[in-house]
Amino acid sequence: MTEKDKKVLILGGTGAMGVYLVPELLSMGYQVHVAALDGFESLPRDNLRLSYTNCNAKDEDTLRRLLKAEYDAVVDFMIYGTEEFRKRYQLFLENTDHYIFFSSYRVYAGQTPISETSPRLLDVSDDKEFLATEDYALYKAREEDILMQSGYLNWTTVRPAITYSKRRFQLVTLEAAVVVHRMLCGKTLILPQEAMPVQGTMTWAGDVAKMLARLVLNKDAYRGIFTVSTAEHHTWKEIAGYYEKIGGLNYITVDADTYINVIAEGDRHAKWQLSYDRLFDRVIDNRKILNVTGLKQADFMPLYDGLKMELSALPRDFDWSGMVHYNINERMDAYLKKRGLN
Repeated sequence: MTEKDKKVLILGGTGAMGVYLVPELLSMGYQVHVAALDGFESLPRDNLRLSYTNCNAKDEDTLRRLLKAEYDAVVDFMIYGTEEFRKRYQLFLENTDHYIFFSSYRVYAGQTPISETSPRLLDVSDDKEFLATEDYALYKAREEDILMQSGYLNWTTVRPAITYSKRRFQLVTLEAAVVVHRMLCGKTLILPQEAMPVQGTMTWAGDVAKMLARLVLNKDAYRGIFTVSTAEHHTWKEIAGYYEKIGGLNYITVDADTYINVIAEGDRHAKWQLSYDRLFDRVIDNRKILNVTGLKQADFMPLYDGLKMELSALPRDFDWSGMVHYNINERMDAYLKKRGLN
């Protein structure tokens, strides 16, 4: 059976990575079916090997109906809590030849450089308050363990680093609806001083798609864990400088506690994302994913070039208002106004 005969189901395939993965799989000859709630306008049109279902792929009855089509592989972009995943992982593993599960590089503790055998926060953290929660870095690690202990062999776990894409941009813990919105409006951005000298890694979604597509139905990837990332890394100050050079971003820095209070009113998960990820040097050893896919680091988009390309393609009148959590922009405005800044 060739790729042209093989069918791939992508759950939630209209997001930052999916919009590049779908055309990559199509170019390799796969038949692709995308199940998502929205975002289909961002995918290729008039391709006879591409089909869609507008649905909630997290609904179990809907999922069962989808899986009856006997897909050769399932790429699962959906986000599940630990118990939610525990209830359905067997459904995937028993109804497809290859299940690709998305974890995150945030499961890693602070070792540098990061490889797939680096310690995970779940295993080495002594922060009891943190460990008692369903923080993103923890529930992803718990779900990894469910697969590892399942006894099944037909899964692959991927751990993407920060991934930028169409309408998806990051700077420290902030997302596009804050970073790009403020940059385009000429408003000052607030960043944590402690993060500025720390190394961060951001990978273009098109490169993530190249890696993911070459894992699909790759027997060497079965029952494997892969960090899906470029090896390129920069300090957050350097990355902020890229936004400044490309789009004229203005920013000030404040201490980490002030930053967390401004962006999230002290929310502990926002604090942990900063403390247990962005304040760690995130330098990736990506030799494992390169070896199994046949790709080379030279195949990947340099960060500056990728940011410039994606930012240049943004509609200038794009409405970011529905994409901001915690009313971050309003609180940044209020903080700056009190200090005579804008």
